Amino acid sequence: MDLRRGQAPMNIDLPKNNFDQDSPPISALFIIYFDIKAGYTIGWKRALDGVELEGVVEYKSLPSGLHTVKEDLIYFVHDNNAGLSAFVNAPAAEESRNAQMIAVGVMVPLSYGRLGRSWKHAENLKRMASELIKDTTKTEVLEEYWERHKGHGTTPFNEPESPTEIISTVRFTPSQTPPRNGVKHNRNRSASDGAALLPPGQHLAAYHPARSLPNLLDAFGPLIFPLYRAAILRKRILLTGHAPVQESCNFVYDISVLSNIPLAVSDLLASSAPPQRLKPLFSIGVHDIPLLEEDLRAAKAAATTPGSSVAEQRDEPGCGWIACTTDSILAMKSSLYDVLITMPPLHSENASEKVWPKIESPQGVEMRATQRDLRRYTALKWGLSRSSSAPTSPSTRRRTPEEPETGRTSTSSTISANHEPLLDIPDTDDIIEPQSWTSLAYSGFMWWASAGEQRHHSEEECDSDAVLLSGLTFSPDPSPSQPRSQSTVSSGGKPSKEDSSAKQEMAIIAYFHRLTTQILTTLSDIVDATDSDDEREDESRPLQGSPDSNEEQNNDPPVYISSTDIERMGLDVWSSTDHLFIEEVAKEYFARRAHIEGRNVDICGIRIC
Repeated sequence: MDLRRGQAPMNIDLPKNNFDQDSPPISALFIIYFDIKAGYTIGWKRALDGVELEGVVEYKSLPSGLHTVKEDLIYFVHDNNAGLSAFVNAPAAEESRNAQMIAVGVMVPLSYGRLGRSWKHAENLKRMASELIKDTTKTEVLEEYWERHKGHGTTPFNEPESPTEIISTVRFTPSQTPPRNGVKHNRNRSASDGAALLPPGQHLAAYHPARSLPNLLDAFGPLIFPLYRAAILRKRILLTGHAPVQESCNFVYDISVLSNIPLAVSDLLASSAPPQRLKPLFSIGVHDIPLLEEDLRAAKAAATTPGSSVAEQRDEPGCGWIACTTDSILAMKSSLYDVLITMPPLHSENASEKVWPKIESPQGVEMRATQRDLRRYTALKWGLSRSSSAPTSPSTRRRTPEEPETGRTSTSSTISANHEPLLDIPDTDDIIEPQSWTSLAYSGFMWWASAGEQRHHSEEECDSDAVLLSGLTFSPDPSPSQPRSQSTVSSGGKPSKEDSSAKQEMAIIAYFHRLTTQILTTLSDIVDATDSDDEREDESRPLQGSPDSNEEQNNDPPVYISSTDIERMGLDVWSSTDHLFIEEVAKEYFARRAHIEGRNVDICGIRIC
């Protein structure tokens, strides 16, 4: 694949890490069963000193609605531990309400990662739950498992939690953005990347949540990009749905990983920038409302003390979170979240038209993807459907003379006017922002004035998307038309052997980390250029007396974002929501005010729109 002219080859430096394939030590093991009189009850437990179980794991391990499914895996967090429980629902006698429900779970220190690598215990937990559902008194298997895997109360070395974490330490030299106003920056940068993906011999564990990344893209479609931007801004994101909750928990993990701030660009940010990652809470319920209220108070307190550094407080309250729930009452607590995601019911997969998740603000304002998001998503899906040996992208295919060049792009179309059926993204009209009339006027004027220039602009956008995909190794999908519920997992919920390499998942993570790097480095260059211009102006001014003491001396000058800058970030020039996103990123990550200079249509010096 051709790279952008003038771009230097990427220099990949892989860290030398040896990932432990053994299951992490556990801090607690328990079994919960449903009693018709007492409700959910802890029937057996073992825990290290200081690990709280009573009044916690019963509710976190068994979210509302599990009685409607036969089995499930539930992830949750509590204090400094991550929890995982395997739920089984089996037929029983009438006195037990015709059903017997149990959950066998563990808790693992969070020092091992977002979930403490608890997924490595998933298969054993499912096996023990299947045995104990027949007779809950035979707890010898639990005693044996506890003795074999219990920890010793010591904090382990904070090693990478899985091969996905290697992406945060892989470095490459990106293409340099053009200097503004003749100012050249010689800062040596590197950006997290996944071009190397998995080292030889490494693979994702069987129940690793990152295996659901292709499902995430299929479920959200172009909406994945506005959701990703909300996560970048460290919003409080609540995902609501129905049981089973395993996929929702996986999506929580995935979005948290995709929105990571690459380590190599963290030195470009202000000291008051949000934490490197969005805190995942996984499955929550009504009993977690006090926790969310505490987070809300912390966020309000942080807002009243601007300039405080949160760089080292990556998991402190008030720094944003993402969680999933089956308790609809949480969606009614609109003050506790910033973004609400309503997942479609499972039976909607058989609907004649695609049913997309609904993403909205607490005020009920629906969040949509931009026209640029749709084109970017199409390019990404094209890359995922082919190996890296493909020479060109579909959008760089030259049109034949008989193909007209349209000035308006339908929201249900792909990058090129004459596209392959595989790349069609159906039923997107309700989730894509309509083209603004300013955009339509500009497109129509450019078509009339210079069709060649319009093609050049389109090709530049396609080249930008190609750079984000360059060097990534994608595993072809088993079948483009295969339902997403079967694309990476078998009917029993266990990942299929064909997907063991997980190159596709690693490439998706690398793609979004590159997109984050592109946005932050472009803004950093603009901030640097603004500061350099301001310094030259100060040097050219004659010496003056001391300024008035009432003047604010510590306010940095605002940065001005042109339409070309917006395009370099990979965002939509015409979208007001993308403009607002840039302003918030500049404020949160660089502590600067941003003024967006959108594209206009001028004829003979007269602004038309």
